[in-house]
Amino acid sequence: MDLENQKRVKELTEQYGAENIVIILGAAESEAAGLAAETVTAGDPTYAGPLTGVQLGLRVYHICENEIKSEIDAQVYEDQISMMEMVLDVDSIAKEMSAMRKEYCKY
Repeated sequence: MDLENQKRVKELTEQYGAENIVIILGAAESEAAGLAAETVTAGDPTYAGPLTGVQLGLRVYHICENEIKSEIDAQVYEDQISMMEMVLDVDSIAKEMSAMRKEYCKY
């Protein structure tokens, strides 16, 4: 997650409260999704950005996880996401996201 997005996430969390924020990722690989998830839950593991040492504990999901997919209009999902879903290792990504939520999510 780049530094500008870390700053936005931190500011929005301060403004609205962590319990009111859900992060939805779209990374193509489980490692990239896991790194971004760790950043918004446990703090920036690269020690480079505004979330260094900041444990927000936010709820974080990938767009292809069933919990999020079920909330999106089926036609919109088909038009915008389904092509990407066909080439991703969705099970691996979902496993990574689930592990981050179990370990770090406070809400």
